[in-house]
Amino acid sequence: MTAIAISGAEFLREHLRARMTLAMLVVLPALFVLVSASVLGEFAKALGGSVAGDSASALGAGWAAAFLAGALGFFQVSSSRGADRRLALAGMGAVRVAVARISASVTLGLLISLVAFATLLLAAGVAHPPHAFAAILAFALIYIGIGTLVGSLISDPLEGSLTVAFIFLIDAFSGPGMSGGDGIAQLMPTRKAADVLIAAGAGQGSPTGDWIAVGLAALGALALATIAFWLSARSRSS
Repeated sequence: MTAIAISGAEFLREHLRARMTLAMLVVLPALFVLVSASVLGEFAKALGGSVAGDSASALGAGWAAAFLAGALGFFQVSSSRGADRRLALAGMGAVRVAVARISASVTLGLLISLVAFATLLLAAGVAHPPHAFAAILAFALIYIGIGTLVGSLISDPLEGSLTVAFIFLIDAFSGPGMSGGDGIAQLMPTRKAADVLIAAGAGQGSPTGDWIAVGLAALGALALATIAFWLSARSRSS
């Protein structure tokens, strides 16, 4: 456990030492939240959706967390290939490397969600703060899984980051409130998280079934991310 904690803390510091990462943590949530009420509302109207006002601002915070978490999840994998192999070969083992990696990723996701949530509270406010924060965190955790999975399949930084951005754009503009909600929107992993976040922004509660779906999507994404980290370290140690 000590080795996992030390390695996880080092993985976390590796990302937070980068000035660009720190700048993105502040700038992106502010950008998404401050412009979302008008811009997302206009896009939603054009696409046949209905999100607007406080719900649009809340959804913007969720997408800010998702985009940042997906990008950092991808670079966690793409920048860790050599380090994970060395750690596994040095005796830490692939399982403990994967646990340390996913622990660092979840901590980053929590930090990203806190920043996005704080920006939302300061800029627009929200009627159901606990519901909004839980939904924003779910966005981040789901996109950690997406970014990590993409990073395990695509090694090129440009191609991988563009793939994450492409998935993000499809998810964002086909999701609840942004379109009619039919077709591909039903397959998007953040669909229920978006429903909960839109409802929280509008001052409404969400049914238990939606919360269960959000929890399952987040846990499933983290399980995929952990497996991806484990396979990456394990395959390189054989």
